[in-house]
Amino acid sequence: MAAASRPHTAVRPLDVGVIGGGWAGIAAAVEAVTLGHRVTLFEMAPRLGGRARALPDGVLDNGQHILIGAYRQTLSLMRCVGVEPEQVLQRLPLALVTPDGRGLRLPPGPPLATFGWAVLRRQGWSAGERLRLLATSLRWMALRFRCSPSWSVAQLCAGLPRRVRTDLIDPLCVAALNTPAERASAAVFLRVLRDALFGGQGAADLLLPRRPLSALLPDPAGHWLRRRGATLHVATRVQSLAREADAWHVQGQRFDALVLAASAAEAARLAQPLAPDWATRTAALRYEPIVTVYLESRGSRLALPMVQLHESASAPAQFLFDHGALSGMPGCFAAVISGAAPWTERGLPATGEAVRAQLQRDFPAGTWHEPPRVKRIVAERRATFACTPLLQRPPARIAPGLWAAGDYVEGPYPATLEGAVRAGVTAAQALDGAH
Repeated sequence: MAAASRPHTAVRPLDVGVIGGGWAGIAAAVEAVTLGHRVTLFEMAPRLGGRARALPDGVLDNGQHILIGAYRQTLSLMRCVGVEPEQVLQRLPLALVTPDGRGLRLPPGPPLATFGWAVLRRQGWSAGERLRLLATSLRWMALRFRCSPSWSVAQLCAGLPRRVRTDLIDPLCVAALNTPAERASAAVFLRVLRDALFGGQGAADLLLPRRPLSALLPDPAGHWLRRRGATLHVATRVQSLAREADAWHVQGQRFDALVLAASAAEAARLAQPLAPDWATRTAALRYEPIVTVYLESRGSRLALPMVQLHESASAPAQFLFDHGALSGMPGCFAAVISGAAPWTERGLPATGEAVRAQLQRDFPAGTWHEPPRVKRIVAERRATFACTPLLQRPPARIAPGLWAAGDYVEGPYPATLEGAVRAGVTAAQALDGAH
């Protein structure tokens, strides 16, 4: 649970600077205020939210995001700042269903039983394929969802039937880790499976945004922080950090401790003069892009709010979302391309045309009231770090009184909103030991 539900307060109040107003920085600032610290937050963009925010038009987002029921710290943070997740997120049992209606559908109930039931009822797989997946899953459970840290997801799942890997493992892997199975960390993938598919009732539920991302956390958190005396400087890029005696100096202000919650590249730049080894490790991270193609087809709707697509060399998107069912924008759809490096190299116009053709080809006749047309393409070229085996992520502690917060710091999760929030909370809780 987030600190808002606990009576704990800081040993002594500190003047805390938070650099970066994405979800990690927001979490750090809220936690620090809750603990009784005095907080000043700096964000280089005009508004809070980082890589998970609404575009300037306030209607579409800078990318389609999915939350799941296992994001407990994120949901707790939303409640802390006055947002009821039940009102802004549509909760659905996990369903990975393709345009032909086939797929894995998890009914409500205990996770182990529901997963087994869903696999046994999955259409399009033979009995042998279903049983092989169940046997492999039980073996993973017996091993406590652990494996060699050097394995890729492809190595981990090499014994599974090809159709199971293509229909289930590969889409889950790229959706969770934003890294293709051939290069993705099997250890991190198993941790995600453990906490989502087998993490308790509701952990695997899909939580799909009904409102723009900024309304889920960034804007309410900004109002919450200001009401509690925090100072927020937006459109302000921090140029450097300075350490003098027992204090930090940022933008002419003195702080007892700092949380560096900027992007990994920005954090490496700021930390280089102070902690060159930490900065070098952080700067060495490699990234995977995500592309979201927004399309319009007036009068059209999907059978489900989210549909899994068949990815191929000519079909880039893995998932399609119906914003008519989610956010009250009938005829608006968002196609998501994770691990999108091959497509960003081809160019966004070619990517948009490939998605448009993919939708017309994959869906049954009559799905589209009019041919889908590309409305907008959003490319986040450094959406997540490449979650590869044996990746050495930087630690949270940079120097005395200086902590990093971001989805890229050491931790069990890939680059997710939950990972960012947890990192922010952890950094804020460490401030008591800053002196």
